[in-house]
Amino acid sequence: MRFSNRLKNLPPHFFSSLVKNVEDALSEGRDVINLGRGNPDKPTPPHIVKALQEAVEDPLTHGYAPFRGTSELKEAAAQFYKREYNVDIDPETEVAILFGSKTGLVELPLAIMNPGELLLLPDPGYPDYLSGISLADVEYDTFPLLADNQFLPNYDAFTNEQKKQATLMYLNYPSNPTSATASLEFFEETIAFAKENNIAIMHDFAYGGIGFDGEKPISFLQAEGAKEIGIETYTMSKTYNMAGWRIAFAVGNANIIEAINLLQDHLFINPFPAVQKAAAVALTDDQTCVEELVSLYERRRDVFIAECQKIGWKVEAPKASFFAWLPVPDGHTSESFTALLLDKVDIAVAPGNAFGKYGEGYIRVGFLDEEERLKEAVKRIEKLGIFNK
Repeated sequence: MRFSNRLKNLPPHFFSSLVKNVEDALSEGRDVINLGRGNPDKPTPPHIVKALQEAVEDPLTHGYAPFRGTSELKEAAAQFYKREYNVDIDPETEVAILFGSKTGLVELPLAIMNPGELLLLPDPGYPDYLSGISLADVEYDTFPLLADNQFLPNYDAFTNEQKKQATLMYLNYPSNPTSATASLEFFEETIAFAKENNIAIMHDFAYGGIGFDGEKPISFLQAEGAKEIGIETYTMSKTYNMAGWRIAFAVGNANIIEAINLLQDHLFINPFPAVQKAAAVALTDDQTCVEELVSLYERRRDVFIAECQKIGWKVEAPKASFFAWLPVPDGHTSESFTALLLDKVDIAVAPGNAFGKYGEGYIRVGFLDEEERLKEAVKRIEKLGIFNK
């Protein structure tokens, strides 16, 4: 038996190689501080776990889930968007339940694009955006996110060919990996650009629940006209520490939502009803757990950034997400600096070029360890003697 051409054309999976490098170091007995991962390090809040336990005991959750997801979770998603962003969502026509947001991101080209059409992707951007390219047999092009433009796309720089051929564009704010945020004005500019060029928008809002310094990340759907041309995906993984639960949802344009639902009707039914019940509780119950989580990440950010600045590393504090996008020191590439940190001081980070051509010159660091470990990581880096205080 052979692999299909679709599988052969899939890109190498960056995160699997990162995990292997760390596992190899750990197997040698080394004390690795892993700042390269994106998996939340804290458990799911107890009241959400309890909701799952109670739902599992109910025999009504043991059968197949409804094809398009439970009404309870879809209504909870609509309530969440109204409460958090003052956005009205029709739970029956404007919500699609997903097996984690990655599933939605990979399957969307299959749902609304035809072979040969062009998908526009951010560079640097989440590597798994590329996974849907070969599966859907579509073309793609990237647009640079540069520090000089606050890691936002410059729509004036898009070529006529890109604007003519593209049918879908992905955006992601707060951004993985850059941690950049977007304003309402930027999203309004995006909608005007999309309407003018007949391009659909998918906004990946995975880190929407994590904003610092009292600033709440903006939802794409808060901009007037957003639902006319696009959708937004929201995952429970980051806001509620539910990464392993594989539950998320997409909201927005009813036609795109219908396309996702129709595709999923043929690929699978829907997540375990008990998980959907617990997710609904997470979205609608007391949100103190979210406030505490954001405060935890903000404290970790403050500690790590302050320690970096003490050793002469010129870094800026991120405004959102649990990542920092840090410039590599002079004389190093993203990969050489990443290798140096793991080989010499047992610190794992993600090289910026793994996220695209324009990620070169940076590394991505996650605030996914205790404050003392973050301090220890910077102390180890200081011993390399590559920064001037």
